[in-house]
Amino acid sequence: MQIEDLRSLLVLGEHRHVTEAAAVLHTSQPTLSRLLARLEAELGARLFERDATGVHPNPLGELTLEAAREIVDRHDRLRRDLASVLDPEAGTVRLAFLDSMSTSLVPRMLHDVRRQAPRLRVELRQEPSHVILEDLTTGAAELALTSPRPDGSYGWLEMQRQRLALIVPAGHRLAGRTSARLADVAGEDFVTVPPGFGFRAQVEELFAAAGAALRVAFEIGDLGTVEGLVGAGLGVALVPEQFAGATGTVGIPLRAPGAERIVGLTWRTDRRLAPPAERFRQWVEAAGPYD
Repeated sequence: MQIEDLRSLLVLGEHRHVTEAAAVLHTSQPTLSRLLARLEAELGARLFERDATGVHPNPLGELTLEAAREIVDRHDRLRRDLASVLDPEAGTVRLAFLDSMSTSLVPRMLHDVRRQAPRLRVELRQEPSHVILEDLTTGAAELALTSPRPDGSYGWLEMQRQRLALIVPAGHRLAGRTSARLADVAGEDFVTVPPGFGFRAQVEELFAAAGAALRVAFEIGDLGTVEGLVGAGLGVALVPEQFAGATGTVGIPLRAPGAERIVGLTWRTDRRLAPPAERFRQWVEAAGPYD
């Protein structure tokens, strides 16, 4: 049984005459009669009574027509809703992003996209990188701003390179330095994000490459809070340089190979992006990078 079969049944129920209903449906009377016989056989019930004046729904027919009307209406509403959501100019895009981008990169990108498509709706999800990849897999997010570039079936557009700085509390012995190495803070209390975050892996790789010891004193999943803990004198930290100084910390340029975080827009390449998400990706590609 198809949606169009139910539509035909509704027309027949309205006109109550096979010939008139067939004319409205631009089909033949025998074709419509066969359709009715097929539906009755499929449902296992006689739906219409035939007489010299036409066909008339019996109680089972009235019940079937009521259900058919609900099904057709719901189907049509679904098609309208999907068309609205998938409209590249006014549909919906589901964008996930790292917490640390909420006050910098994301607002700039959304400003540029809004100029191109003021009616586009963007659903935002602020979360850590491992959750972002889960959401891209399940479809809860279509696009994501994350770092580092994920392995596997993911597209990638580099959006921003963020230089890393060592931040220390005011009055720290390194506060007056114009640059620093990780060896300069080896063994000091360190504040950073928890394991599982992409940025934590980068911090550990930088310390390992420098041959320096990393002693983690506090872990928190928000880089703004990391900076605040350092400002309160609870340790030192590595952060993208735009976080330095928010609560009185002192930012010191880091001398280390790879001392930058590369942020990109990513998406699954093993499925097609919906039209609004694809247009969003194209607009961001044209506007970026955001260095």
